[in-house]
Amino acid sequence: MLRLNENHLGARVTSDEVSRASGSHSDVLARCQAGEGRHAGSLGWLHVDDWASDERLDRIEELAGRLREAADTFVLIGVGGSNNAARAALCALGARDGSLDGTHRVVYAGNTLSAFELRRVLEDLEGRNVVIDCVAKNFETLEPGSSFRLLRQWLVGRYGPEGAARRIVCCGTPGSHLDDLCHEHGYEFTTFPEPVGGRYTALTEVHLLPMAFAGVDVRALVAGARSEEALLRDRAADPADNPAWRYALVRRLAWDAGLRVELLSFFEPRFRWFSKWYEQLFGESEGKDGLGLFPASAEYSEELHSLGQYVQDGTHQLMETFLDVMEPGPLDSLVLGGSDIDDRFGYLDGCDFWEINKASFTASRAAHARTLPCPTIELDRVDEEHLGRIFYFFMFSCYLSAELLGVNPFDQPGVEAYKQLMFRTLGR
Repeated sequence: MLRLNENHLGARVTSDEVSRASGSHSDVLARCQAGEGRHAGSLGWLHVDDWASDERLDRIEELAGRLREAADTFVLIGVGGSNNAARAALCALGARDGSLDGTHRVVYAGNTLSAFELRRVLEDLEGRNVVIDCVAKNFETLEPGSSFRLLRQWLVGRYGPEGAARRIVCCGTPGSHLDDLCHEHGYEFTTFPEPVGGRYTALTEVHLLPMAFAGVDVRALVAGARSEEALLRDRAADPADNPAWRYALVRRLAWDAGLRVELLSFFEPRFRWFSKWYEQLFGESEGKDGLGLFPASAEYSEELHSLGQYVQDGTHQLMETFLDVMEPGPLDSLVLGGSDIDDRFGYLDGCDFWEINKASFTASRAAHARTLPCPTIELDRVDEEHLGRIFYFFMFSCYLSAELLGVNPFDQPGVEAYKQLMFRTLGR
């Protein structure tokens, strides 16, 4: 299960305030649960089965199976919402070098214009059997477009035009230029869901295909998301018991209290790429019209010795949301043995690093909560089911939070400013 722990909200925001706000804004919750209102055309993600039904999962798994037979390396070409969720899931599940099973791995391109990094990608592909997946809803963004050209040319040089065509998948909008390219050259084409913005695509083919290639149990992930949807969109339930709603209210109350930053903090490095997914989700959804908490993240315990100082004694302009895993998995136990050398750490003899890490988490949260609101999102375990739950939880919370703030959760006008200047410089 997934829970919101409000025991460490602190003095700036209280559970009583959250409960009072729940009643006064309940119309927002009801509208969002029903998928009604001005954003109905952008809510394709709201009902999991719209884009992750059993029939769609059958097709995704069939395609992933064919690609796994043809290749050991899957290059996911995409930027932001087109790669963050798959990368977050693989990192959380313990992938090494992009692989869960040691034989099939996912690598990433289309998220940089750095020649240095692109050379490293090409060098990394040498000696591998490769397929590429270009994800581009409108096929106008420079980063994936330029990487697709580079890697397509590399494939042709390696396998020839016909061999390369069998190793290219594109995910885009039907009728787009990308769709035309696929029909002209024989590439596999899959549909980027039109009513789903990039940063809300975690539970669609955009990410489920690379996850399935790497060996993720996508059915368990989708089942977890379905369970979370049933919980969060149950309009008969007491709004005060809806954790996504209460989390959104904490964020709005923090804004009203003058806080301007939300730090997502975690003591498991496996959440490193999940935090990047969170930063894009909330940053691009809420950061407009001069509003929105700035989303940032902290990987503890390492950054307790850097950002932790600021969090404890800095300007106190932030709230800190913790991610906590309640139950250890099979690889989460490592007992520290005794030592015949007096290293002054004898008090750790026989301690499990799971418990040592928990002690650091508990102490840090208690210290920070003296001055900051510190809600905690608790997961029973880190597995596919709970990843599905947390993806849905954060997407629904972000939708609610933006509605409470009065901004459009689904556009990104600020992103277009740099694009227009860049295209002008490049002579487009």
